[in-house]
Amino acid sequence: MRTGFGLFYDTLADCRFDMGRELDNYHGHYRHFVAGHGDLDYYFIASADTPLHAVRRFTWLTGRPAWMPKWGLGYSGSTMSYTDAPDAQQRMGEFIERCSEHDVLCDSFHLSSGYTSIGAKRYVFNWNHEKFPDIDGFVNGYLEHGVRLCANIKPCLLQDHSAFEEAASAGLLIEARNGEPAWVQFWDEVGAYLDFTNPDTIDWWKSRVKESLLKHGIAATWNDNNEFEIWTRDAIAHGFGNAFPAHEAKVLQTQLMMRASRDAQREFAPHRRPFLVSRSGGVGMHRYVQTWSGDNYTSWETLRFNLKMGLGLAMSGVSNSGHDIGGFSGPAPGPEMFARWVAFGIFLPRFSIHSWNDGTVNEPWMYPEVTQQIAALVKLRYRFIPYLYELLWQSHSAYEPVLRPMFAEFPHDPRCLVDGDDMMLSSSMLVAPVVDVGQTAREVYLPAGTRWVPYWSGESFNGGQTVSLPAPFEQPVMLLREGSVIALNVAEQHFGRPADERAFIAVLHASTGTARGGSIEDDGKAKPGARVRKAAGT
Repeated sequence: MRTGFGLFYDTLADCRFDMGRELDNYHGHYRHFVAGHGDLDYYFIASADTPLHAVRRFTWLTGRPAWMPKWGLGYSGSTMSYTDAPDAQQRMGEFIERCSEHDVLCDSFHLSSGYTSIGAKRYVFNWNHEKFPDIDGFVNGYLEHGVRLCANIKPCLLQDHSAFEEAASAGLLIEARNGEPAWVQFWDEVGAYLDFTNPDTIDWWKSRVKESLLKHGIAATWNDNNEFEIWTRDAIAHGFGNAFPAHEAKVLQTQLMMRASRDAQREFAPHRRPFLVSRSGGVGMHRYVQTWSGDNYTSWETLRFNLKMGLGLAMSGVSNSGHDIGGFSGPAPGPEMFARWVAFGIFLPRFSIHSWNDGTVNEPWMYPEVTQQIAALVKLRYRFIPYLYELLWQSHSAYEPVLRPMFAEFPHDPRCLVDGDDMMLSSSMLVAPVVDVGQTAREVYLPAGTRWVPYWSGESFNGGQTVSLPAPFEQPVMLLREGSVIALNVAEQHFGRPADERAFIAVLHASTGTARGGSIEDDGKAKPGARVRKAAGT
């Protein structure tokens, strides 16, 4: 019996999918796919028993997911407003002070592009020394509190960038047919994209990443605004010696940029696993980066659909992902929406609160009435990091998707084929976020054929029924599946004082059966090798 299949259109062209909603009175509804150019390499992936077979096979086909350091699972602070401020270093210091004041655990901070500014414009690999008068002191101050910095970098040089003429003369930019730079509009100025199909560009980029960022103690790169929006037919890419129209392979430039950033980090610190993120990418990006769903808008609708976007990414081989919690643009989220968004976000591999809202900043302490609950949710996240770390190891080693829609895990339960707002965190935990305003309880359908135990109450429910569970802000609805063993960190943790004490939750079978689970244990940062060991619990 077949319960699903996979289709992979392997192309670098801009594509258009019509999923059967085209109105055509002659032919009725039909589906079609259009690629702008090139051959169509088309893969059909058979999937026996469960759609997850196709997901694993597709992920294997497109590359092993990156095994990133454990600290990448911690809370990552972020907002554009800090680095856009004229006293950015002071504002960044205040973030550390507030984390300490409210005991909000934090492992990293995404340094927005304002640190590169000259006036109102942004210049990659440039430090604004008026905003950051003591770069090394700033970075070390964060590291002393256990918070690593992930610096924003962009692949376009503005025409008045100090390195523009050097890069243009060396042929490092995407060029027009007449040899001039292929001009594009980028961040309120005209500039040109770097051409990562030129080996000299890759070498230049890696050198700049090391000199401008890594040597100061910056731990990671945030590869941003890397869609390579090149529309003119006149733009030509180097093509590693076989020039081609640049618009035909924009996603290739994105992939090569993130690989160059990864390689710079590898060369600078060869014994450490790189951590880096990318806003954009194509099939195979999971080999290099963590990603997120882009510049989302603050609304309950966004919260609901971010859940579905994360599931779609995971079913497409990209498990290490998340969203800008609270919404990147638009109005500030209210206290209820913000708390619910955090309660959802703590279950995703990427957990970052970010914003560029209308005169506001999304911060864990932005609403005193829910700050205590937000801090408790962050600590709950850290309690489950051993489980999440194990799931990322399973993604890396066995191509297992971390997030799963209900129909993928339970394809033979008709109720699970109905679109809902629940998700599986691997095969052992059902998460039911609150995505509507005013809810104090959550109705959850429990898939048939197994028992389920709510994390907070310890009750036992047979599958095949709908239950209503209380849903206070600080206690998100999650249920553990019969026969699962989940690793936890039960140590008391405080900001700047990490602690680790392993424990396991075992959900035993009602009659007979074996409970299984695992925990990957290592130092969390070294390259995989002899020091990595796998501990399994039964």
